[in-house]
Amino acid sequence: MPRYYRDQQAWKDLQMFLPERLRLDESSVPQEEFWEWRGNQVHLDRYADSAASVKVVLLHGVGTNGRQMSLILGAPLARRGFETIAIDNLGYGLTDVAPGTVPGYGDWVDLVVDYLEYERRRDVRPIVLYGLSAGGMLAYHVAAKAPRDTVRGIIGMTFLDQRVRKVADGTAHDLLTARVGVPFLRLAAKTPARRVRYPMWLAAKMSTLANSRAAMKVFMKDRTSAANWVSVKFLADYMSYAPAIEPADFDVCPIILTQPEEDRWTPYEFSKPVLDPITQVPVTVVPLEGAGHYPLEDPGLQQLEEAAVGFIRAVAG
Repeated sequence: MPRYYRDQQAWKDLQMFLPERLRLDESSVPQEEFWEWRGNQVHLDRYADSAASVKVVLLHGVGTNGRQMSLILGAPLARRGFETIAIDNLGYGLTDVAPGTVPGYGDWVDLVVDYLEYERRRDVRPIVLYGLSAGGMLAYHVAAKAPRDTVRGIIGMTFLDQRVRKVADGTAHDLLTARVGVPFLRLAAKTPARRVRYPMWLAAKMSTLANSRAAMKVFMKDRTSAANWVSVKFLADYMSYAPAIEPADFDVCPIILTQPEEDRWTPYEFSKPVLDPITQVPVTVVPLEGAGHYPLEDPGLQQLEEAAVGFIRAVAG
């Protein structure tokens, strides 16, 4: 596996399915950095801009990586005057996981919480989180656990609480996996079998990640994103993670859901168990016309950019 995305072909193939204005070349790719966290070398895509008044940290889900976040929103927001950083979380993208460790989903949350503290030590510019798919709920979990005033706002493309039966059933590869496989994983995670790796595309409905069959062929050859394998421990942790603040008590920051209208994996109904109980902060829903779960389509991508820009300016002043 390459150390840098400049040497990886997968994202270059994927971007050919995006509108031409979003395709990156050598002059427009983000700066690549590594940040050390608990012995892990965490890969970052950064569009640095010392003149930007806001930082946006982008979080991928369980079928994507940081470079794929840069393509659809990191680079567009950078062109609009924001500093953006896309993180490759543990086990995904080009992050090097510390030898001998078996990261769980809780480590994903802790990594991002600590990364935000790292950014806050660098300067005090406000931070907004963006998360796609499982990254949306990750953004919520991070905001709930981080010190107060760390996160100014959350932009999410789905908020999935896997503790909710209909969400777990609907997002799993099949009902048997949801009803039998998940309880088994929870038991196995307490044994040495927690280290066993399992293909994420058999655990989840990865075939619905994008609505282009040709793009899916690219995704499913990419072991840094949709073709990744994760540990039994990670899956069990992901399916049962409890937030530091439950939705009914969430008062940290405003939230916007950017919901693709043609999402065949996670329709709006799957985000309602998280969003409906939230009453102490503003919650907005913006539909993305013609867009799939990982959006490749206009006008949805244009609507995502405009909704994100408007939200960031509103919450970060």
